[in-house]
Formats: sequence, C-alpha cells, structure tokens
Amino acid sequence: MSETKKTEKIVAIKGMNDILPADAPLWELFENTAETILKSYGYQKIVTPIVEETRLFARAIGAVTDIVEKEMYSFEDSMNGDQLTLRPEGTAGVVRAVIEHNLAYDGPKRLWYKGPMFRHERPQRGRYRQFFQFGAEAIGFSGPDIDAELIMLCRRLWDDLGLEGIRLELNSIGNAEERNRHRADLIAYFEANIDQLDEEAKRRLHANPLRILDTKNPKMQDLVNQAPKLLEYLGEESLAHFEGLKKILDANNVQYTVNPRLVRGLDYYNRTVFEWVTDALGAQGTVCAGGRYDPLIETFGGKATPGVGFAMGIERLIELMKAAGEPAAPSQCDVYMVHQGQEAQMRAFILAERLRDAGLDVVLHCATPQGAGSFKSQMKKADASGAAFAVILGDDEVANNVAAVKALREGEEGQQQTSVPFDNVVDFVVDQIVGHDHDHDHVHYHA
Repeated sequence: MSETKKTEKIVAIKGMNDILPADAPLWELFENTAETILKSYGYQKIVTPIVEETRLFARAIGAVTDIVEKEMYSFEDSMNGDQLTLRPEGTAGVVRAVIEHNLAYDGPKRLWYKGPMFRHERPQRGRYRQFFQFGAEAIGFSGPDIDAELIMLCRRLWDDLGLEGIRLELNSIGNAEERNRHRADLIAYFEANIDQLDEEAKRRLHANPLRILDTKNPKMQDLVNQAPKLLEYLGEESLAHFEGLKKILDANNVQYTVNPRLVRGLDYYNRTVFEWVTDALGAQGTVCAGGRYDPLIETFGGKATPGVGFAMGIERLIELMKAAGEPAAPSQCDVYMVHQGQEAQMRAFILAERLRDAGLDVVLHCATPQGAGSFKSQMKKADASGAAFAVILGDDEVANNVAAVKALREGEEGQQQTSVPFDNVVDFVVDQIVGHDHDHDHVHYHA
C-alpha cells in the first residue's frame, strides 16, 4: 500500500511577516492619520526604490556601524555585477533623490515617505527583518524651529492615535569639530578603563567610540555614565541651536528629558538628536527617532544643504495601538447583495454596480465550492459583513421587478424588510443611509 507524499508547506521567511485582514484596519488608521497630519504641516510624499547601490548606505550610515557591518541584505546583480542592497533605512534614499532631481534648487522641501525596510536582526516584538517605516525629511532648513516642528508633529500623531506613555528624549551632538574634541577625550577615558569594556566596546573604541555610550550592557552602565559628556564640548552656535529648540518646545508645553547619552546609531547626525520612547514594548522601547544631518547632502556630492528628519517603525506603533484598545473592525460594506436563481444573479450584478456608482460599498454574494448557498446562509453572511442593509433578489422579486431591502442593524426601523421597485432601489438605500443619524463608520456615501 503506497502513501501519498505530502507536499511540503512553504512559510514566510523568519522575521518577514504577513499583514492579515484582521490587522489591516489598524494599519489603515495609522497611515491615514499620519498622512493627514503630514499634509497639514505642508509635507509632500516622495517614493524611492527599495533597492539602492550598497555604497549609498555605507557612505550615509557609516562603514563602522552594526547596520552596514552585520544587518544589510546586500547582493551582486547577476546581470552587471553591481553591488546592491535592500534599503535598511529611508533617509539615504530620499537625500539621493533630492540631489539627483535637484529638488532643493528652488527652495527648501518638506517630504515624507513610507515603505518596507530590511535589516537582518534578531526578530523581537515589534522588530522584524522586513519592517515598515514612516518618515519625514525637511531639507534646506537650518534653524531649531524646523527641529521643533518635526517633534511637535510627532506629538500630534500620538495624540490623534490615542497613544499615551511615549516620552521624548533630546540631546545635541554638536558639529564635527566638537565631536572630535569629545572623541579624543572619550577614547582616553575608555583606554584608562579598558579592563571594564566588553568585546564590542573594545572593537568600537577607535572606530566609533560614541556608540559605546549607547551600550545596553548592564555591567558598563556606571562606566558610561561617568564618561565625558558631549554637551560639555558644544560651542556657542551649537548651544544656541539647542537652547532655541528647547525654548520652542517649552513654549508649546512639549515635555522632554535631556539625555546626554543619546547619540543615535547613524554617523550622519549633527546637533539635534531625539527619540520617542515607551516602556510598553519591552527592550525595544524606541518608537520614533531622528535628528539633524546637515553634512549628509554634501557628503553625497550635493551642494551643502541642511537637513533634519525622523523615522518611526509602524509595527511598534501598531503594537501600542492594540494595547491602547483595538477598535472594532470596520464593516466590509454598506450593502450586501443576496440573490438566488440565474436571472436574479444577473439583476444583482446590475444593481450592485448602480449602488457602487452612488458611492456605496457593496459585497455581492458569490458561489463557493459548496454552492451558491441558501437564502438563510447568505443572510448570515450579510449580517456578519457588518452591512447596514441587505438587498435581496429571488424569483418572486424578478417576476415583480422589485428588490427586497432589509435593514440589518438595530435601530434601522426595527430591522424591517421593504419591497422596492428595481429602478428605485439605489435612491431608496441612499436615502435610508444618509437620511438617518447613523453611528456606522462604514458608510461612505458621497453625492
């Protein structure tokens, strides 16, 4: 007796997740809210490729960083030998596009983007190998006012999404000269205490000592807390910029903590750096981070142009939205079309299109491998869809050139069923929907 060989099931790559229909409403709520806020501040959408030249990220992020050294998905183009990388972050591509298309030629630009990023990290709650970022970049603005605007934009997003417990941490990392003076003292300090450094810190000591301050090793916390603080090395201009930022935030009641250990993981930052953090996601507490990157555009070969921006991980914010109380899943439609019989099916298609022409969302019942389904089973599906009304067509309705319209929700005239002439169904349903004071968010009628 032979056994039928079972086909092996293919599953998603580790750390790369499906967004299922049950979660789609939360994603849509986040994206719609964020896009509305960005637009209200004058930001315009930009879309850049998922794949860029590897050297773009090596130059922008810094060769001696975890992202470039360990986490990038890089490969050689088999057609021409180009070294390519799936983007690990959004800023580098946006800046490349700004330079390539001379976007800042006619003045400063406020830009926003969203899309998938890729890093080969250990998957954790809210942190994946393919993850989605929402970000904003303000190119060509030099003052602390634009830094404050981006921070206040984030606060408005948290408020509109109903998210609480997200704290703002601020720091200034000055300019290159100030960081170099601090760097020399920092190296000397850590060299004097080299026996307390872990292997990762020793590796970074001369290549990128600032990143040692960001260590999560509990045994090194006292050491880094006593290390020279970059804020003490800032010159007059950098201090004035930082004080200007804090003054605007204070005037607008934006609460913050100055964190002298906040350095950010990317080499292109200068002056303002900030993070929005929460205790609700375990170790992955940062939900949004950003800062100023004035040297970056010139590093890419463009004309010296200041820039500042932020990026937020959408998955982490979705986790917070769920914790804050996931909203009820919105209805699939306004009207569910129930029908039985070949002629009724033809008429149901015609009526469904007319209802959609009127601006309503309509689900038309279609057959499954089990068959078309009885009226009773179709009505169960109509009720489960969340529709406000079912429009019913059978042999009797076809013979009399009518359709039955049944209210499915409580309060809809006692969920009564009404026989309506076929050519009057659209006007009748629209009048029912817009003529009542509904609380149904699924109604999208537009005249």
